Amino acid sequence: MALSPDEIERYARHIVLRDVGGPGQAKLTRARVLVIGAGGLGSPLVQYLAAAGIGTIGIVDDDTVSLSNLQRQVLHGTPDLGRTKLDSAAEAVARLNPHVSVIGHAERLTAGNARTLVAGYDLVADGSDNFETRYAVSDACYHEGKPLVTAALGQFDGSLTTIRAHETGPDGMPNPTYRCLFPDRPPPGAVPTCAEAGILGALAGVMGSLMAMEVMREIVGFGEGLVGRLLMVDALSMRFETLRYSWDETNPLSGTSVR
Repeated sequence: MALSPDEIERYARHIVLRDVGGPGQAKLTRARVLVIGAGGLGSPLVQYLAAAGIGTIGIVDDDTVSLSNLQRQVLHGTPDLGRTKLDSAAEAVARLNPHVSVIGHAERLTAGNARTLVAGYDLVADGSDNFETRYAVSDACYHEGKPLVTAALGQFDGSLTTIRAHETGPDGMPNPTYRCLFPDRPPPGAVPTCAEAGILGALAGVMGSLMAMEVMREIVGFGEGLVGRLLMVDALSMRFETLRYSWDETNPLSGTSVR
């Protein structure tokens, strides 16, 4: 699919990058990415994916815009209060880049619908705020053979990793699943919600932008991805660290007991 003159000018700063170029930009414009959540992480993620020219962005969200969202959910503004986040997001993307198609899924992702939602996309980016959704989407990505970029936020910290559990690594061993990294979900109430604990708004912007960069790296194929590596960001000390993790043979998706 050839880029139009308008697209060539729009994406010129990508095209001149040696590791992206015209072929890489063409991959971005053909890509279909499913974003889970149009909130704190999803807002900068969707904006940068749209700016990069991702051809189709699917967004899963069943919420409406509230005043307390606006401290960090920069995809939405004061005039959007009371609107669905999907409508607000679609309008923002259209304003930013008319070459991008947005597909809204006005529902909450669950274990029951996750595989159907995931199946229609090339890659999934999970910006949800609870473990139940994270397990559901990561399991669905494994079964549907889709790469997953997933991030999480705390009050002053964030984490990011990429899951390609349906593939094997260079050593011939299976890539780790999300359940290899987090075998058990915390008990109810163990992790306070954003409303209970608070969150630094700009941190959501940092982590969502990192998600967008990782999505683009996965699509184009440059750099060293985060498969088997967990990037941890500490906003209090402004420290970035990376923890390596590997396949757990006892995991319930690709472990030895189910192979």
